[in-house]
This record gives sequence, structure tokens and C-alpha cells, in this order.
Amino acid sequence: MRYITDHKRVTGLGSAGTGTTKHWFMQVTAVILAVLVPIFLYLFGSAIGFSHAQVVERFSNPFTALLTAAVLVVGLRHFAAGTATMIEDYFKGGLRKALIILTTAFSYGLMGMGLYALVRFTV
Repeated sequence: MRYITDHKRVTGLGSAGTGTTKHWFMQVTAVILAVLVPIFLYLFGSAIGFSHAQVVERFSNPFTALLTAAVLVVGLRHFAAGTATMIEDYFKGGLRKALIILTTAFSYGLMGMGLYALVRFTV
């Protein structure tokens, strides 16, 4: 017997309330990354061996800069959500909360540093 109200059944929220939303977030970001990462790897990989001026020129291109920013933001948001899900599954109590805070802070810190470096690099 399922203990889900009609309202939760209609809105797609199960007994926990946010599982469907988290699942869809992970699915959508995975599809976005499946498209963005190969393009980013091609642009980044083809710049290996370039001089500093050529690399600056490559990443000063608005398309390359926006693609890099999108990969950073979407990839690290996906990382933060995935790690939080794993931590929720395997840890309990205060340690769970501390680890989620640490991994979230780590991912947003990397995101901020990456975007700052990209802005400094392209300006």
C-alpha cells in the first residue's frame, strides 16, 4: 500500500518530497554535460602546445569563454548534487550535514575560482 496523497501524486513528489526534483536535476545536467564536455575538450585539447598569447586569444573568444563557464557551473553543480546524494545515502547525523556543507562549499569555491580565473584570463 502506498501512502501518497493525491496532491503528491499529481505534483510528482513521492513520500520524501524532493526525490523527483533531484532526479530530474541530475538527468538534465547529465545531458547538458554530455553535449558541452566533448566540445570543451576539443577546444581545450587543441590548444595544448599553443603559446600563451594563442591560448589567451582562444579563450578570449566569447563562445569559448561562455562554453568554459557553462562547463564549470553545470559540472560543479552536478558534482555537488551527486556528492550530496551519496553522502545522504551513506552517512548519518551531524557528520552527514558537515560533509554536505564541506562538499557544497568545495564545489562552489572551485566554481568561483574557475570563473575568476576565466575573467582574469580573458580581460
